[in-house]
Amino acid sequence: MQIAIYANARTALEERKGVGKSFFSAFRTGAVLGFLLAASGLLVLYIAINLLKLYYGNDWEGLFEAIAGYGLGGSFMALFGRATGGIYAKVADVCVHLLKEIRPEHPEDRQKPAVMAYLVGDIVGDIAGTGTDLFGSYAESSCAALVVASISSIGNDHDFTAMCYPLLISSMGILVCLMTTLFTANFSKIKEVKEINLALTEQLIISTILMTSGIVIVSWIALPPSFTVYNFGSLKVVKNWQLCSCVGVGLWGGLIIEFITICTNDGISQFQEFAAESVSFGLAFVNIPIFAFLSILLSYRIASVYGIAVAAVGMLSTIATRLAINAYGSISDHVKQVTEISGRGDLSVELSSSNTRATIGKGFAIESTSLVSMALFGAFVSRAAISPVDILTPKVFMGSIVGAMLPKWFSAMTMKRVGPAALEMANRILREGMIRPAALVMLTPLIVGTFLGVEMLSGVLVGSLGSVVRIAISASNTGGAWEEAKKYIRAGIPEYAQTQYSEPIQRAVDTGNIIGDPLKDTSGPPLNILVQVMAVESLVFAPFFTTYGGLLFKIF
Repeated sequence: MQIAIYANARTALEERKGVGKSFFSAFRTGAVLGFLLAASGLLVLYIAINLLKLYYGNDWEGLFEAIAGYGLGGSFMALFGRATGGIYAKVADVCVHLLKEIRPEHPEDRQKPAVMAYLVGDIVGDIAGTGTDLFGSYAESSCAALVVASISSIGNDHDFTAMCYPLLISSMGILVCLMTTLFTANFSKIKEVKEINLALTEQLIISTILMTSGIVIVSWIALPPSFTVYNFGSLKVVKNWQLCSCVGVGLWGGLIIEFITICTNDGISQFQEFAAESVSFGLAFVNIPIFAFLSILLSYRIASVYGIAVAAVGMLSTIATRLAINAYGSISDHVKQVTEISGRGDLSVELSSSNTRATIGKGFAIESTSLVSMALFGAFVSRAAISPVDILTPKVFMGSIVGAMLPKWFSAMTMKRVGPAALEMANRILREGMIRPAALVMLTPLIVGTFLGVEMLSGVLVGSLGSVVRIAISASNTGGAWEEAKKYIRAGIPEYAQTQYSEPIQRAVDTGNIIGDPLKDTSGPPLNILVQVMAVESLVFAPFFTTYGGLLFKIF
């Protein structure tokens, strides 16, 4: 966050030397976030494994059950970073709009504190929030893979190198992303804004191609020729090339999802269509998760639950490059606002469609959640010794209804915080907290597992996972489309905008953006963390729930 704040001013100043210099400054700053997160997350996880190994010895199951708490801590912090940053930013943003509507005669300087609060909150949500969000996914995918591997023949043979296969994949990802950054040397030679998206796309393609070779090398060195893995009550023989294929499925699935999101978000014609057809544009995005679900299905067919877990690891293996691109989008978005608030509006920095890049980053976080949450669910089912989850079982069916309800409840609670707090800020130029939404997420698995048992809890997780992905993508993309439509109409681009959009329509789009912005940054992004927190918390407490859970049914 500190580096991002410094980078805002630095990037604005670099713009005087050309688009390429400014873009290189923003991207290089984003790379700091990407590599810091990937390297520190992996290092701390490896140190934790070795320290706990001194206590657990050869008890692999106990060791990696304890390691699951690492992912829980990451997700818990992500929930606060994402949601509170979004609430803080959107409260300040809505406050500015309210001041303009309620007190149009109010001097513009009196609005600057709210504008600055918005910028700070945006950095918290986009930089710290995205970082902790993907860190949670990054840690949890490794933890899920390690838990499943600990009850396989690899764990029984005490092959430490093979057990650390997910960590080796992540390590190779850091090296690959470092090699990919060598191709950024020519970024400073970029002359036009339209070249930026092509340069960022090249980063993704190059890192994916190099990582494919890295996966093959790690799989050949670290894994035995064949081994057995847990398969929902039975064992399945898996060969090393099959597990390698699962990692590749996750890696390339992530790239395909990125391209689909780019194609559906980029370009003026998309926002012309949105301006004409309203929120149906955003709702159409709920079809995108089918590609994540295909990755889950294919990985499961190849290597069962362990295949899903390593597919999630593969999707997040190039996280350093992806975070660099996402952070670049956030920084470039802030730069113009910083120049305007400082009275230097002549430094009109427009590096790219930064909102599109932010939307792509949110979309990737949500899609990776599908794999990570499914892997955590598989690890929970494995550890809780539940036979294949039957949705027709009354307990599971009831749980799925509760789980499907939770994301909507959570979204309503976060959205509700924005309005009253914005009014309060408008009057006092403050923020409400995250206690109730966080309590909803953290207490639900504990209450359900303790009083209703692991079968009911499995239903809650199933319902939440299916509901979260659809709602989160719809919220993030609908809100993003509102903002881009507003920019497009307000810019008065070609004659089409001037002839088609009257002043009342422009005001309507502005009003829609006031609603869409909190939807995009406050309610949508934290939802993927919701299901991860619930899944990893269920995994951490699985032994307790298995032994003492279902008190209500035992009493009655």
